Amino acid sequence: MTKSTPPYLAFDPASRRLRLDPHEPAFFLDPYKAYAFLHSASNAFFWEEFGFWCFGGFDDVNRLLRDRRFGRQNPAGIPDRRGIGQDRSHLEAFDGIEANSMLELEPPVHARLRTLVNRAFVSRQVERLRPRVETLANELIDRFDPAGPVDLLPAFASPLPITIIAEMLGVPVDMGPQLLDWSHQMVAMYIHGRTRETEDTANRAAGEFSAFLRGYVTERRKNPGDDLLSLLISAQEDGQKLTEDELVSSAILLLNAGHEATVHQTGNAVRSILMQGGDPSRFFTSAEATAATVEECLRFDAPLHMFTRYAYQEIEVAPGIVVQPGQTIGLLLGMANHDPRAFAEPAAFRPDRTDQKNVSFGAGIHFCIGAPLARLELQVSLKTLFERHPRLHLAEEPRFRDTYHFHGLETLSVGF
Repeated sequence: MTKSTPPYLAFDPASRRLRLDPHEPAFFLDPYKAYAFLHSASNAFFWEEFGFWCFGGFDDVNRLLRDRRFGRQNPAGIPDRRGIGQDRSHLEAFDGIEANSMLELEPPVHARLRTLVNRAFVSRQVERLRPRVETLANELIDRFDPAGPVDLLPAFASPLPITIIAEMLGVPVDMGPQLLDWSHQMVAMYIHGRTRETEDTANRAAGEFSAFLRGYVTERRKNPGDDLLSLLISAQEDGQKLTEDELVSSAILLLNAGHEATVHQTGNAVRSILMQGGDPSRFFTSAEATAATVEECLRFDAPLHMFTRYAYQEIEVAPGIVVQPGQTIGLLLGMANHDPRAFAEPAAFRPDRTDQKNVSFGAGIHFCIGAPLARLELQVSLKTLFERHPRLHLAEEPRFRDTYHFHGLETLSVGF
């Protein structure tokens, strides 16, 4: 039985064409109502505003993330949400970084880059950071104004991951605010409806970010340390090292990815937990309970809702849906995590669910390289926060930002 159609969208079952403005407040404030309707109507649809086929069923998304007939690397050049063949001369610095980013590349180059970078992000390496993350979480909590209210995004969710990734790379922690600015300006390139001003700002940020890191690469070549930048400089795979362009692109990707999604997920997780009422520390009574709660937070309200891929050949993706080489498809991670065919009561927050799984970190060769670090940061920071403040509560209703497909809060004001 198909659920009633939300008033802000139009769906034609015969053609499977969807009209839904991603900037519609009723949607970006709560996309799950639209997802619930689409799950009952069709898990695959052509989203008019984006101009490509989208897939929101859990099995489809999980399968297509692993399907090597699709990839991130645009067969016609630099990935671009607006299509191919337009003048991009004003995006030279931004495109230069994208051209060497492992997120936008496919094998064999992707495999070489990922093998070199991955050494710092395997679970045993990340686990060594647990005491530092706990110390930092406590230091940030110590700075809260006890009178409240406190906006947890700038006071807690944002400084923790940017500090950790800056320390890992060996760049100054006091550069954190500047690194965040550059990152936000670059990430804005992937938001629906970007403007020429967005592009110019992103290109300028990319140039400044790159110049900053090149200076540090030069310094680390002369005076290596035990930081990730020094490791990347010295790392070799079959006698091959990263070029300086690859080094810079990899460092920028790690800095951007190392905090952007984690900030959103921390905010979303705090909101999700507080919405359950009662003592929030009850979800963190053991290491196992903490890990299960974090996994449910990742499923329940993910920070990334769309991941795009290019077709490399003519493919019938689903019955009646054929894509041509070079065409884009959209994989809706947030929708897949709420598929009633994959999860019992998907709209319920249940850390103890037996069907626990999610695609929030992706799957296949582009599975998030920082997933072990993100999980550790979430486990430690959330447990510390709620154990220190078991009476934590929302001081006002949080509001999500108009940034589909990066799903995160504008503010998260809490009291104690």
